[in-house]
Amino acid sequence: MKGFAKTEGEVCPDCKAGPGPENACVGVGLPIQMWHTSDCPQWTIMQINWESGSRRIEEQDAWAKEVFPAAHERLQQAAAAIPPGTAAQPFVDALTELVQAQADTTGFVVLHKWVEILERHFPPELPDPDHTTE
Repeated sequence: MKGFAKTEGEVCPDCKAGPGPENACVGVGLPIQMWHTSDCPQWTIMQINWESGSRRIEEQDAWAKEVFPAAHERLQQAAAAIPPGTAAQPFVDALTELVQAQADTTGFVVLHKWVEILERHFPPELPDPDHTTE
């Protein structure tokens, strides 16, 4: 194998592998790396954990995509049942809008969108130069 990383790293306590084209190099924290042979128990456990984590994330995403529309509808119904003008209204409106923003995207609602929504429902208080309010 050409082009493998030749830098030294931590020695695996199980397989004692070092840099080489037949070994795998894994970053275990900057700037530390550790080398493993293909039959190293630690390497095998890491691969199993990665695959398990990926499978769990896929299952969670599938579940969330299935359940989200109904949960979103329940939120909208609950928000509509709250009488307007109550102290909770800005919170209800902001939450409803944030959940709608999440429903409109395939990923995460980005930070600037959160800020836009929160600024709209919870505007900053302007300074009172004449100190007419307490």
